[in-house]
Amino acid sequence: MKNAPPLRPDGRRPGEARPFALELEFTLHAEGSVLASAGNTKVLCTASVEDRLPGWMKNQGSGWVTAEYAMLPRATHTRSPREITSGKPSGRGQEIQRLIGRSLRSVVNLEALGTHTIWIDCDVIQADGGTRTTAIAGGFVALVLALRKLGQSHPFPAPPVTGYLSSVSVGIVEGQTLLDLDYREDSRAEVDLNVVMTDSLEIIEIQGNAEGQPFPRKSLDAMLDLAEAGVQSRLEAQKKALGGRLV
Repeated sequence: MKNAPPLRPDGRRPGEARPFALELEFTLHAEGSVLASAGNTKVLCTASVEDRLPGWMKNQGSGWVTAEYAMLPRATHTRSPREITSGKPSGRGQEIQRLIGRSLRSVVNLEALGTHTIWIDCDVIQADGGTRTTAIAGGFVALVLALRKLGQSHPFPAPPVTGYLSSVSVGIVEGQTLLDLDYREDSRAEVDLNVVMTDSLEIIEIQGNAEGQPFPRKSLDAMLDLAEAGVQSRLEAQKKALGGRLV
């Protein structure tokens, strides 16, 4: 094919995402658990239900959903010390877990949860780019699984989830707009965006920046178009894994 864009290091086309998979009920004890995989990136997402609220949430008439994120020491090419060793969480980890929590709360009816807190723990067991977007996609499925179990013992007065959400990365590498960057691409990207959307393709959050030179508005539009297609693909995988229903 004339003028076809060059293949990426792993053989994908520019607008082609990595294989995305969700393995449900991956652990025994959590109310919801999912092993989410995007290519070589693998994130264990667990959802735990507690019948209590943070002190600042008491008497507010709603529940809470929050998240924690961490990478296992050998999730990358070289070992990274556990955060407990340094005595404080990393700024990157805090920023990512806040993104996950904000994203999930955007589709949850917190008032329907009563006095319950749902913790979404996202642990990266293998990193090859896109860990936060994989965590959001997997964390949503784990959340739904936990809500299903909670609803069996505590019927909800209203639907606790308003819709699906998912997330994917997109960026510009050597002037080319690419979907779902792996580590080799992400590490040399001129622009890197993480996009979170609902199943109605409304935007929840866009995180990103130019690593060097500024980029024009038309490039942002092109990246969002590509991200929308990637999110739709992941939404289809989520719906299939959940049997086409929410709670």
